[in-house]
Amino acid sequence: MLDRVFEGGTVVDGTGAEPFTADVAVLGGRIVEVRREGRITDAARERIRADGAWVTPGFVDIHTHYDGQASWDETFSPSVHHGVTTVVMGNCGVGFAPHVPGREAELIALMEGVEDIPGVALLEGVKFNWQSFPQYMDALDAMPHTLDFLVQVPHDPLRMAVMQDRALAQEPATEADIAAMRTLLREALEAGAAGFSSGRTDNHRTSRGTATPASEASEAELVGLGEAFRGLGHGVVQMVNDFDVLRGPDGFDAEFDLVETLARAAGRPLSMSWMQRDPGGEQWKRMRERVDAAAAQGLPLFLQTAPRGIGVISGLDAATHIFMGFPGYKEVAQLPLAERAAALREPARRARVLAEKSEQLSGDGSSVPPLVDLLLARIEMIAWRMFPLGAGSERPNYEPSLAHSFGAMAKQRGLQVLEVLYDHLSAGDGSQLIYFPIFNYNEGTLEVVRQMLGHPRALFGLSDAGAHVGTICDASCTTFLLTHWVRDRATGRLSLPAAVQMLTSRNAQFMGLADRGRIEAGQRADLNVIDPARLAGGTPRLVRDLPAGGRRFLQVGEGYVGTWVAGQAVLREGALSEARPGRLVRMGRRCGRG
Repeated sequence: MLDRVFEGGTVVDGTGAEPFTADVAVLGGRIVEVRREGRITDAARERIRADGAWVTPGFVDIHTHYDGQASWDETFSPSVHHGVTTVVMGNCGVGFAPHVPGREAELIALMEGVEDIPGVALLEGVKFNWQSFPQYMDALDAMPHTLDFLVQVPHDPLRMAVMQDRALAQEPATEADIAAMRTLLREALEAGAAGFSSGRTDNHRTSRGTATPASEASEAELVGLGEAFRGLGHGVVQMVNDFDVLRGPDGFDAEFDLVETLARAAGRPLSMSWMQRDPGGEQWKRMRERVDAAAAQGLPLFLQTAPRGIGVISGLDAATHIFMGFPGYKEVAQLPLAERAAALREPARRARVLAEKSEQLSGDGSSVPPLVDLLLARIEMIAWRMFPLGAGSERPNYEPSLAHSFGAMAKQRGLQVLEVLYDHLSAGDGSQLIYFPIFNYNEGTLEVVRQMLGHPRALFGLSDAGAHVGTICDASCTTFLLTHWVRDRATGRLSLPAAVQMLTSRNAQFMGLADRGRIEAGQRADLNVIDPARLAGGTPRLVRDLPAGGRRFLQVGEGYVGTWVAGQAVLREGALSEARPGRLVRMGRRCGRG
């Protein structure tokens, strides 16, 4: 008897081929038949009518930061609400293993600063019942989870485990240090780790304001670590790099040469973050040129691409907002949200706050992002890139016109920008949000993103799911790709087969996952059934469900009739099931996967 049959759906099989109507049969966690002609009439425990719905492979998100959350949360929320069935974590060189007992606070400060995850939540939630990276993998694998997950070895904890205080001081690694790090990385790869990640960006700082330990690692160190992959048939490398933004006129080529050197040493596919920066708005073109040239020489370089602007959401209850340093705001900051908004609407307080100067927020060693100081210093100009984000039943608009910016509103109303921002945040119950796309929006549209998504070396990525929890919720980018780019955008849309291929088989192939990403016999039954008419990303809302009462944005997708992992339903019509079929995917022949 079959476990279940999905009947009459529009199958978008993940290969890029045109959709077709078919029945899909599942048994023992695998797809056993895809029948285009006629119906599958064999006995089945469950039959699911999918007429008018898309049936797709489960989505593979290769850029998440669930490294801490996976040790306390079984569900991988919010990714599970957006069609994702496999997540890859350990990106950007930060994580929680390997670790030296007694030095947990340093890893927490690193993750809190780089990925904006509350330190108190990490302190309470991360168990640290491991030391080596294989022990970390075993500890996570012992927990039930909704989704499958892969782990990469992050450079910063690896360096800290070997060099300790010298790593924090960014001292050069000795030959002995490099050999020790290579041994630990090789041990993790042989245990099934999916790869290695490193970060070289000034945007990444610990919560104490210091540079990340591996941000200036030498070529010898990177090459030595790349050599850990020799003789293995699996593994990827992931990097984030500023390139020339802060490294002078010759910095770009020198940094890109280093990326290529690492890729050659590892002999494995390497992906890097790709975005239109500000400043540095043309850098993305130079990256494309270098990747094209490298690919022509057979070097497997790829570009992780986000489908929308990369920025922040701010609000009175979010991690940041423009008035958080004003003395008049601080007086009411501890009130419940609705009472706080009402207090801010008092005419006398409004006048006083708008006449005040903000106290400086950055530079004190706290985890408060210096972004607010930057915004205030240039608010009249930056307000043209700040937009209201949908509240209540209104859908968020992630490609808003500059005419709808707060800069335009202020000009139209004859007000100062701060007045318009203040009135927006203090209206109603105080739940209004502001969207500020920092990268990918230099021209006030997503046209640059459209070019990126169409590049043959582009990989769907940069969701940062599980990170920046008080300022973004880009785990919803999978849904956004299908709504905005396939269904809703007036021009320059992607085809449905191309978008689904990006979300599924292209990422699976990059990671070396041969058992998922396509709907065909023998593949894992990781599946979505999606109602295209109802599909929506949902509105971000703040919830307090992190350890120690920490806040985060949660955005629940709509229109997912169901999501199945290894044939078991983990989500039906927005509701999580009790099923926990997800496991750690151990890569390589020793582990039976690859």
